Amino acid sequence: DAPGHRDFIKNMITGTSQADCAVLIVAAGTGEFEAGISKNGQTREHALLAFTLGVKQLIVGVNKMDSTEPPFSEARFEEIKKEVSSYIKKIGYNPVAVAFVPISGWHGDNMLEVSSNMSWFKGWTVERKEGKVEGKCLIEALDAILPPTRPTDKALRLPLQDVYKIGGIGTVPVGRVETGVLKPGMVVTFAPAGLTTEVKSVEMHH
Repeated sequence: DAPGHRDFIKNMITGTSQADCAVLIVAAGTGEFEAGISKNGQTREHALLAFTLGVKQLIVGVNKMDSTEPPFSEARFEEIKKEVSSYIKKIGYNPVAVAFVPISGWHGDNMLEVSSNMSWFKGWTVERKEGKVEGKCLIEALDAILPPTRPTDKALRLPLQDVYKIGGIGTVPVGRVETGVLKPGMVVTFAPAGLTTEVKSVEMHH
Protein backbone atom coordinates (compact mmCIF):
# COMPACT_ATOMS: atom_id res chain seq x y z
CA ASP A 1 0.00 0.00 0.00
CA ALA A 2 1.06 3.60 -0.42
CA PRO A 3 0.38 6.04 2.43
CA GLY A 4 -1.13 9.30 1.23
CA HIS A 5 -1.95 7.21 -1.81
CA ARG A 6 -1.88 9.42 -4.95
CA ASP A 7 1.46 11.10 -4.12
CA PHE A 8 3.23 7.82 -3.52
CA ILE A 9 2.06 5.77 -6.50
CA LYS A 10 5.49 6.29 -8.16
CA ASN A 11 7.25 4.67 -5.19
CA MET A 12 4.76 1.83 -5.09
CA ILE A 13 5.24 1.06 -8.79
CA THR A 14 9.04 1.17 -8.45
CA GLY A 15 8.86 -1.26 -5.54
CA THR A 16 6.31 -3.56 -7.16
CA SER A 17 8.27 -3.75 -10.41
CA GLN A 18 11.14 -5.42 -8.51
CA ALA A 19 9.01 -7.78 -6.40
CA ASP A 20 8.56 -11.54 -6.86
CA CYS A 21 5.56 -11.95 -4.60
CA ALA A 22 2.65 -9.78 -3.44
CA VAL A 23 0.47 -9.98 -0.35
CA LEU A 24 -2.84 -8.35 -1.22
CA ILE A 25 -4.51 -7.14 1.98
CA VAL A 26 -8.30 -6.94 1.69
CA ALA A 27 -10.38 -5.30 4.45
CA ALA A 28 -13.29 -7.50 5.56
CA GLY A 29 -15.25 -4.77 7.41
CA THR A 30 -18.78 -3.92 6.27
CA GLY A 31 -18.50 -1.44 3.40
CA GLU A 32 -14.69 -1.55 3.38
CA PHE A 33 -14.36 -4.60 1.15
CA GLU A 34 -17.07 -3.22 -1.15
CA ALA A 35 -15.16 0.07 -1.52
CA GLY A 36 -11.91 -1.75 -2.34
CA ILE A 37 -13.44 -4.06 -4.95
CA SER A 38 -15.57 -1.32 -6.56
CA LYS A 39 -14.78 -0.10 -10.08
CA ASN A 40 -11.98 2.28 -9.02
CA GLY A 41 -11.15 0.58 -5.72
CA GLN A 42 -7.63 -0.04 -4.40
CA THR A 43 -8.05 -3.82 -4.17
CA ARG A 44 -8.62 -3.98 -7.93
CA GLU A 45 -5.95 -1.40 -8.70
CA HIS A 46 -3.21 -3.06 -6.64
CA ALA A 47 -3.95 -6.59 -7.89
CA LEU A 48 -3.89 -5.36 -11.50
CA LEU A 49 -0.66 -3.36 -10.97
CA ALA A 50 1.05 -6.36 -9.37
CA PHE A 51 0.15 -8.69 -12.25
CA THR A 52 0.98 -6.10 -14.92
CA LEU A 53 4.40 -5.49 -13.37
CA GLY A 54 5.23 -9.20 -13.45
CA VAL A 55 4.55 -10.28 -9.85
CA LYS A 56 3.71 -13.93 -10.46
CA GLN A 57 2.96 -15.20 -6.94
CA LEU A 58 0.12 -13.82 -4.86
CA ILE A 59 -1.21 -14.27 -1.32
CA VAL A 60 -4.51 -12.72 -0.24
CA GLY A 61 -4.86 -11.69 3.41
CA VAL A 62 -8.48 -11.02 4.38
CA ASN A 63 -7.83 -8.58 7.23
CA LYS A 64 -9.98 -7.00 9.98
CA MET A 65 -11.90 -10.25 10.50
CA ASP A 66 -12.64 -8.92 14.02
CA SER A 67 -14.84 -6.17 12.55
CA THR A 68 -17.15 -8.31 10.38
CA GLU A 69 -20.85 -8.76 11.23
CA PRO A 70 -20.84 -10.95 13.36
CA PRO A 71 -17.11 -10.83 14.28
CA PHE A 72 -14.91 -13.50 12.65
CA SER A 73 -17.68 -14.46 10.22
CA GLU A 74 -16.99 -17.51 8.02
CA ALA A 75 -19.73 -16.45 5.57
CA ARG A 76 -18.07 -13.04 5.09
CA PHE A 77 -14.66 -14.66 4.46
CA GLU A 78 -16.17 -17.06 1.89
CA GLU A 79 -18.01 -14.19 0.16
CA ILE A 80 -14.78 -12.15 -0.11
CA LYS A 81 -12.76 -15.18 -1.24
CA LYS A 82 -15.28 -15.86 -4.02
CA GLU A 83 -15.34 -12.22 -5.22
CA VAL A 84 -11.55 -11.73 -5.14
CA SER A 85 -10.92 -15.14 -6.79
CA SER A 86 -13.16 -14.24 -9.68
CA TYR A 87 -11.48 -10.82 -10.11
CA ILE A 88 -7.86 -12.04 -9.94
CA LYS A 89 -8.74 -14.81 -12.40
CA LYS A 90 -9.87 -12.14 -14.90
CA ILE A 91 -6.53 -10.36 -14.46
CA GLY A 92 -4.50 -13.51 -15.10
CA TYR A 93 -3.76 -15.15 -11.73
CA ASN A 94 -4.78 -18.76 -11.13
CA PRO A 95 -6.91 -18.69 -7.92
CA VAL A 96 -6.02 -22.30 -6.95
CA ALA A 97 -2.37 -21.20 -6.69
CA VAL A 98 -3.30 -18.31 -4.35
CA ALA A 99 -3.51 -18.73 -0.56
CA PHE A 100 -6.50 -16.94 1.03
CA VAL A 101 -5.94 -16.37 4.76
CA PRO A 102 -8.50 -14.78 7.14
CA ILE A 103 -6.50 -12.58 9.54
CA SER A 104 -6.85 -9.79 12.07
CA GLY A 105 -3.86 -7.55 12.63
CA TRP A 106 -5.50 -6.11 15.76
CA HIS A 107 -4.60 -9.11 17.94
CA GLY A 108 -2.55 -11.03 15.38
CA ASP A 109 -5.18 -13.69 14.58
CA ASN A 110 -3.83 -16.25 12.04
CA MET A 111 -0.77 -14.09 11.37
CA LEU A 112 1.91 -16.17 13.14
CA GLU A 113 -0.25 -18.58 15.13
CA VAL A 114 -3.59 -20.30 14.59
CA SER A 115 -6.46 -18.22 15.99
CA SER A 116 -9.05 -19.72 18.35
CA ASN A 117 -11.49 -17.06 17.06
CA MET A 118 -11.69 -18.74 13.64
CA SER A 119 -11.90 -22.45 14.47
CA TRP A 120 -14.02 -22.86 11.31
CA PHE A 121 -10.95 -22.11 9.15
CA LYS A 122 -9.39 -25.44 8.19
CA GLY A 123 -6.42 -23.84 6.44
CA TRP A 124 -5.38 -22.65 2.99
CA THR A 125 -4.17 -24.81 0.11
CA VAL A 126 -2.09 -23.87 -2.89
CA GLU A 127 -1.91 -26.09 -5.96
CA ARG A 128 0.77 -25.50 -8.58
CA LYS A 129 2.90 -27.60 -10.91
CA GLU A 130 5.61 -27.90 -8.23
CA GLY A 131 3.09 -29.66 -5.98
CA LYS A 132 0.44 -28.94 -3.36
CA VAL A 133 1.15 -26.92 -0.19
CA GLU A 134 -1.11 -26.23 2.77
CA GLY A 135 -1.00 -24.27 5.99
CA LYS A 136 -3.03 -22.27 8.49
CA CYS A 137 -1.33 -18.89 9.02
CA LEU A 138 -0.10 -15.99 6.92
CA ILE A 139 3.55 -16.64 7.85
CA GLU A 140 3.28 -20.20 6.45
CA ALA A 141 1.85 -18.83 3.19
CA LEU A 142 4.90 -16.53 2.96
CA ASP A 143 7.22 -19.48 3.65
CA ALA A 144 5.54 -21.43 0.83
CA ILE A 145 6.53 -18.83 -1.80
CA LEU A 146 8.92 -20.29 -4.37
CA PRO A 147 12.14 -18.29 -4.74
CA PRO A 148 12.54 -17.56 -8.46
CA THR A 149 15.79 -18.49 -10.18
CA ARG A 150 17.82 -15.51 -11.32
CA PRO A 151 19.61 -15.58 -14.71
CA THR A 152 23.01 -14.94 -13.05
CA ASP A 153 24.86 -17.14 -15.57
CA LYS A 154 24.06 -14.77 -18.47
CA ALA A 155 25.91 -11.61 -19.49
CA LEU A 156 25.30 -8.49 -17.38
CA ARG A 157 22.32 -6.44 -18.54
CA LEU A 158 21.22 -3.44 -16.47
CA PRO A 159 18.65 -1.17 -18.18
CA LEU A 160 19.20 2.37 -16.89
CA GLN A 161 16.31 4.08 -15.19
CA ASP A 162 18.10 7.25 -14.16
CA VAL A 163 21.55 8.82 -13.76
CA TYR A 164 22.54 11.04 -10.84
CA LYS A 165 25.64 13.21 -10.65
CA ILE A 166 26.56 13.54 -6.99
CA GLY A 167 29.36 15.90 -5.94
CA GLY A 168 32.29 14.09 -4.30
CA ILE A 169 30.96 10.70 -5.40
CA GLY A 170 30.63 10.99 -9.16
CA THR A 171 28.13 9.58 -11.62
CA VAL A 172 25.57 7.15 -10.19
CA PRO A 173 23.57 5.17 -12.78
CA VAL A 174 20.34 3.68 -11.38
CA GLY A 175 18.53 0.58 -12.60
CA ARG A 176 17.71 -3.05 -11.99
CA VAL A 177 20.07 -5.93 -12.80
CA GLU A 178 17.97 -8.06 -15.18
CA THR A 179 20.61 -10.67 -16.02
CA GLY A 180 24.15 -11.44 -14.90
CA VAL A 181 26.01 -10.19 -11.83
CA LEU A 182 27.25 -6.71 -10.85
CA LYS A 183 30.21 -6.32 -8.48
CA PRO A 184 32.62 -3.54 -7.51
CA GLY A 185 35.80 -3.63 -9.59
CA MET A 186 34.07 -4.90 -12.74
CA VAL A 187 34.58 -3.11 -16.03
CA VAL A 188 31.25 -2.37 -17.71
CA THR A 189 30.25 -0.88 -21.05
CA PHE A 190 27.34 1.47 -21.68
CA ALA A 191 25.28 1.09 -24.84
CA PRO A 192 24.75 2.64 -27.32
CA ALA A 193 27.60 5.10 -26.57
CA GLY A 194 30.17 2.32 -26.11
CA LEU A 195 31.72 4.03 -23.04
CA THR A 196 33.65 1.73 -20.71
CA THR A 197 34.22 2.35 -17.01
CA GLU A 198 34.96 0.61 -13.72
CA VAL A 199 32.30 -0.04 -11.06
CA LYS A 200 33.40 1.71 -7.84
CA SER A 201 30.60 0.45 -5.59
CA VAL A 202 27.08 -0.98 -5.69
CA GLU A 203 24.48 0.81 -3.55
CA MET A 204 20.92 -0.19 -2.80
CA HIS A 205 18.32 2.35 -1.79
CA HIS A 206 14.90 1.63 -0.34
